[in-house]
Amino acid sequence: MPDTIVALATPPGIGAIGVIRLSGPQAIQIVDAVFYGKKLDKQASHTIHFGTIRDEQDHILDEVLASLFVEPRSYTGENVVEISCHGSNYIIQELIRLFIRKGARLAQPGEFTLRAFLNGQMDLSQAEAVADLIASSSEAAQQVAIKQLRGGISSEIKKLRQELIDFASLIELELDFGEEDVEFANRDQLRNLVEKLIRLMHKLLDSFQLGNAIKEGVNTVIAGRPNAGKSTLLNALLNEERAIVSEIAGTTRDTIEESLNIQGIQFRIIDTAGIREASDTIEAIGIQKTLEKVRQSAVLLYIFDVIKTQPAQLEADLAQLLHPNTQLLVVANKMDLNPYTEYKHYTNPHFSPEQWIPISAANEMNIEYLKERLYQTVVSNEVSMDAAIVSNVRHYEALQKAKESLEAVIQGLGSAVTTDFIAMDIRHSLAYLGEITGEISTEDLLDNIFSRFCIGK
Repeated sequence: MPDTIVALATPPGIGAIGVIRLSGPQAIQIVDAVFYGKKLDKQASHTIHFGTIRDEQDHILDEVLASLFVEPRSYTGENVVEISCHGSNYIIQELIRLFIRKGARLAQPGEFTLRAFLNGQMDLSQAEAVADLIASSSEAAQQVAIKQLRGGISSEIKKLRQELIDFASLIELELDFGEEDVEFANRDQLRNLVEKLIRLMHKLLDSFQLGNAIKEGVNTVIAGRPNAGKSTLLNALLNEERAIVSEIAGTTRDTIEESLNIQGIQFRIIDTAGIREASDTIEAIGIQKTLEKVRQSAVLLYIFDVIKTQPAQLEADLAQLLHPNTQLLVVANKMDLNPYTEYKHYTNPHFSPEQWIPISAANEMNIEYLKERLYQTVVSNEVSMDAAIVSNVRHYEALQKAKESLEAVIQGLGSAVTTDFIAMDIRHSLAYLGEITGEISTEDLLDNIFSRFCIGK
């Protein structure tokens, strides 16, 4: 029988109220022993009761509300009592110590949600969505987490897995009758099914770029030569004077980071030192930091002065800055001073006309268009915000391995591989898909996932 756990469910620190959560077979009895009001074990589930909590010396520790959730109708599937008390650190700690003395144990990080998973209240991907929901910092991140919590990705994975299981059972049946050379699973039907599943997996895998961007935010670096307008662009994007703007080259010597929300997606905008031969040690460090930030970025906003920058200089800069996994937007600045500048004047193998954004940062010309292009750079037209979106690295890796196993099935069908090898590849794919929802899990996997939770959840 599991023991009863207790933890503070609200953030630590002084507040109007604090909520202490207990879960386990003895949760109601433990609270009942120190709660003076109604007898909680006689009350219905989903009810709230006012009373006092007293210690062993009959001293009143606090007036509280006790919320009662009787198994299995609770978050964890166990008896749960939530104590709403005054938000004094002293009161909270005294109450927790009292519950521990009465038989509870302090909960581990994520242990309430772990129990919910183990008791069948949610699958593993839904449990992970709880942590994502708590950590969400934008509307888009919150919406993706809500969809996953409601089983968005789970239902897709379970559907894929069930279709594969139906065929796998026929393949396994063939192995049982191997000496009789019978075929229960039609090979053409199996091929069609596997190809369909691979296409669906591709769709889910393609959504990861968007999902990860929504969840983690998008590292976006503004880079270019001194006085190209990097700090002015940052201020224009943020619509506030965040960075110092000066005609003196090298004014920005350290990176400046700010957050920008575009249509629900969080962009971490990083203003950097200008790229040039450093004139002193401090400036050299700033330029080195610029190159490091660019290497770590998902999007590079390369900005240049259309008055001063020659095509050869632009090409040399991009050759130095670009990295394989970095999306590029080329921002042609100060168009108000040279409005006749066009893409064709800077034709370059590193970028296409779609990546060319003419602006005037000082006059905020085309800034909204730049924001739209930033958004479109991250959000593929092929991926809908309404569809199931993969935002978890663990899910992405498992899907990738499942897809590779199914591709091995296709290869096997095309090369007359024996049934036992086909069956093995199908089993591998099923196992990887099962890892996503927790139908197949290990203690190490669960420890790794739930250790990232806060203690009260």
